[in-house]
This record gives sequence, C-alpha cells and structure tokens, in this order.
Amino acid sequence: MRTIEVDFDVYKALMVRRPSEDVTENDVLRDLLQLPRKKGPSAAPATPAPGDWITKGVRFPVGTEFRAHYKGQTHLARVDAGALVLNGKRYDSPSSAAVSITGSAVNGWRFWEARLPGEASWKMIESLRRRSG
Repeated sequence: MRTIEVDFDVYKALMVRRPSEDVTENDVLRDLLQLPRKKGPSAAPATPAPGDWITKGVRFPVGTEFRAHYKGQTHLARVDAGALVLNGKRYDSPSSAAVSITGSAVNGWRFWEARLPGEASWKMIESLRRRSG
C-alpha cells in the first residue's frame, strides 16, 4: 500500500464523503476519479453450499473455525448448519456470539478471527468483509 500526503482540508473532504466506516478513503477517491470499484475480498467462492453461513455479504463455509481471546481465555466456535455455533448455541451474527462471551456490546467483526477449511492461517473476520458498493 502506498501513502500520499494531503492537507487537512482534503482529508476532511474525504471523511465527509465516507457514508460509513466500511467505505475506505481509497473507495472515496475511486468514486471521485470515476474509477471502477475494486471487489472486496470474500471468505469463499460465491456459490454457497448447504450449511454455509452467510452474514453481511461474507460466506463462511461449513467447518470454518472461529477463535477469540478474551480475558486470558481462548473461545472457539464453528460454522455448522448455516450458523455460528459457540458452546452448543447457534448465533446469527459474529457480534451476538461475541456478546455472549463479553456480556457487553462488542463489534464481532473485530472480535473474531477465522480459519477457513483447508487453510492454515487465521484471519480477522473484519478483513474478509466486503466493502459497501
């Protein structure tokens, strides 16, 4: 990734054009320059299989493992039958599963990391989320 310097007024103008945190400064510049939007990364190929979990435009295949570290403990969950399963309970969103651990409001997209079937590395699920567009 390259860095460019902008003055404060330009930075403010960019921030005003971001409708949400999901839209990056790069997205705003691409729109202003009338360049095509780049496709954001997705967790898996577009065709869902039975039992995959799709949330906020990201598909997590059956068997995807989720992991979070909270207060010195590691919490594990798994995608099964179209939901995130944590301690035997099904959740429809990463945030609701995270709240069940923390007991308070938390952004699940920043709380969890995932390891997709067949992959060795863990990724923050926030990095898998598609950009608005």
